[in-house]
Amino acid sequence: MIHSQDSDAHGFRWRSDEISRIEGLSDAVFAFAVTLLIVSLEVPRTFSELYETMRGFLPFAISFAMLIQIWYIQFGWFRRYGLQDTITVVLNSVLLFVVLFYVYPLKFLFTYLFNLILGGRGVARLPDGRWVPMLEGDDGARMMAIYDAGFIAVFTLFVLLYLHAWRKRDELELNLVERWETVERLGANVCFVAIGVSSLMIVLIGGTRYTGWSGMVYMLIAPVITIYYTLMGRRRRRQARA
Repeated sequence: MIHSQDSDAHGFRWRSDEISRIEGLSDAVFAFAVTLLIVSLEVPRTFSELYETMRGFLPFAISFAMLIQIWYIQFGWFRRYGLQDTITVVLNSVLLFVVLFYVYPLKFLFTYLFNLILGGRGVARLPDGRWVPMLEGDDGARMMAIYDAGFIAVFTLFVLLYLHAWRKRDELELNLVERWETVERLGANVCFVAIGVSSLMIVLIGGTRYTGWSGMVYMLIAPVITIYYTLMGRRRRRQARA
């Protein structure tokens, strides 16, 4: 089953070193998703329009970075396992669908947040020059729920992909290190799903008043993942000594 002698920094052997048709389609979809992030931008005709365009740089950069992170996780999965069966195609197709759906809510949310930070108000300028609120009433809670749903969906699909690889561990001839790494990555994606679910529960139960707290839940990603990998590293070392 192993077709390549290459391995990554964790010593996980690559089972695919060529771009498959699934990966080619995936790359095209991710490229299109990045295009959607900037497709609404026009060449500025005045300095004020240029300034407004530059204000959108940071939201675009964060959205772009998040898309690249998703792409890189998917890239690593295909290189490590090289699966191209029906389940893989279905799960990957759903992932690509979610990514395309996720683009506009992602950009909208970070544009709104940076408008608040930089200008102190969450407003947007319409083509006719009028300024209107980006969110009104309960829009904030609904916007956060949409973001949460997309976040949960993406990492749930990665959980399913790693579960699928785990079921195929004998067929893939995973050694002990690779089996441990598979379980570890599976657990990390479960942590991401749990954080997204926590944020969604806060906004669904608390409503608009707790929208800010719902967003702040995502600040737990770094400490939670750090603690998770620390505990898993200790467990791995104990098992290695045993």
